[in-house]
Amino acid sequence: MIKAGVLTISDRGFRGQRKDKSGPLVAEILTKAGYRVEKQGIVPDDHEKIAECLTEWVDKDGLRLIATTGGTGVSPTDITPEAMGKIIKYQIPGMAEAMRAASLKKTPHAMLSRAMVGVRGCSLIINLPGSPEGARENLDVVLPALDHALAKIAGDQSDCR
Repeated sequence: MIKAGVLTISDRGFRGQRKDKSGPLVAEILTKAGYRVEKQGIVPDDHEKIAECLTEWVDKDGLRLIATTGGTGVSPTDITPEAMGKIIKYQIPGMAEAMRAASLKKTPHAMLSRAMVGVRGCSLIINLPGSPEGARENLDVVLPALDHALAKIAGDQSDCR
């Protein structure tokens, strides 16, 4: 089983002013898909705290898949992509584009998403929206490609079909 983590990024969630609904939902979806969710957490909308947590979960805890929820829009506190950009080696833009394309079928607000998908070491990090519905819809889009992506990131040399 691939070790995974779910990180919610929310000032209000971190302060206990809002119940985190998207994080537990994403963890449930990943578990049902066969991933072992070993870490769940909430951090505030803070560049250093986000980067520090993601780095620790990959480098120290060996999580191969991390899904973040929240902080991907255009409000002043939405800084998840910038924080993640500090710690990844490269992006996988096709996955983020696929999530936006699918979401655009449901709402024009999807074009405001700045979510990204990136790689650090042998780990894949996916930014999901903070709303439970948006997180579910976006995760459903990339879920079929996750195992293949993780195998390739880890160095699988077999042909892609």
